[in-house]
Amino acid sequence: MNSVQLRELQAPLKNQFKDNPASALQTLRAVGTLGPDVTCELIFSVPPQTAGLHPCAGGDGTKACSAEMLLHALVGCAAVTLGAVATAMEIPIRGGQVVAEGDVDFRGTLGISRDVPVGFQEIRLAFQLDTDAAPEKVEKLIELAERYCVVYQTLKNSPRVISRSERVTHEA
Repeated sequence: MNSVQLRELQAPLKNQFKDNPASALQTLRAVGTLGPDVTCELIFSVPPQTAGLHPCAGGDGTKACSAEMLLHALVGCAAVTLGAVATAMEIPIRGGQVVAEGDVDFRGTLGISRDVPVGFQEIRLAFQLDTDAAPEKVEKLIELAERYCVVYQTLKNSPRVISRSERVTHEA
């Protein structure tokens, strides 16, 4: 793909989002099913082997969107941490799902409006658990799962991120 092709892909989206800003606001979603032995089966609409543009940024929907992969990382980490904490607390969990949803306004990503931030505006995490545990035990379980989940804590308490460029030279 070259710059002309990219502009051609994105032009109708940019026009649509300018004319109808609400259409640029998309809720991305990730779901994981709790598994045995502190595992989580992640459900992907597109396998995350190759990252590409989201359809609202000009992608064709056959490549994994990195923002959705971030939500999947949150779901996987939260589910596995929940499983470990439930095991430690001796809370039997028969099954369930962990769901993450995040709202992205693609006007920011596409540079349509400098007033719109790039990235998630909000992320929601839901634990849907099949358990007979008392509500206060489930509340404590979720509190501890959030406390010890690396991805959750990283998103909640943004770390310093350092970016750099390295020149690669090709030998003849």
